Amino acid sequence: MGEAHVIIENFKVKNVIMNSGNNNYLEKELIKLLKKKNISYQQESEYSLNYKGYVFNFINDMDTSNENEDSLVFDLAINNTKLLFMGDASITTEKEIIDKYDLPNIDILKVGHHGSKTSSGKEFINKIKPTYSIISVGKKNKFGHPNKEVLNNLVNSKIYRTDKQGSIVLKVSKKLRIKTYNP
Repeated sequence: MGEAHVIIENFKVKNVIMNSGNNNYLEKELIKLLKKKNISYQQESEYSLNYKGYVFNFINDMDTSNENEDSLVFDLAINNTKLLFMGDASITTEKEIIDKYDLPNIDILKVGHHGSKTSSGKEFINKIKPTYSIISVGKKNKFGHPNKEVLNNLVNSKIYRTDKQGSIVLKVSKKLRIKTYNP
């Protein structure tokens, strides 16, 4: 979220989807920029977006005034490959999601909250059974992400980490390919 303005300033953006709930300072500043540039935005909890034939299902309907709990969470299927993006959602949100949605056998999980101990709980991971897990995390970050318990929870998943493999590119056509690019 902190660098969203860089994307808005440097790329052609048509629409922005933001989490529901109360806006923090960064979100308020982003909304000002979106209005200035006449870019539409939505703040949605449960919402489906069809973009070029791909359906993004935004599945977090939490509204707790906690930006991590209210994080955008969405699933997407591309050519029979199921992806789940967890934002910064915590174990509480994960529980709500698995109670409400049927999400078994996810092919690719974008791990929540950089692999923090507050996310990727054992119950959640055992339910969705990700084949591949991607953790976006900085090298030697001050939070110690990803957490060892989270890595243990993901033991049956092939883990990709940006702190170790650099950029991670998914190519989904008839077959899934994952490439990494170390800086």
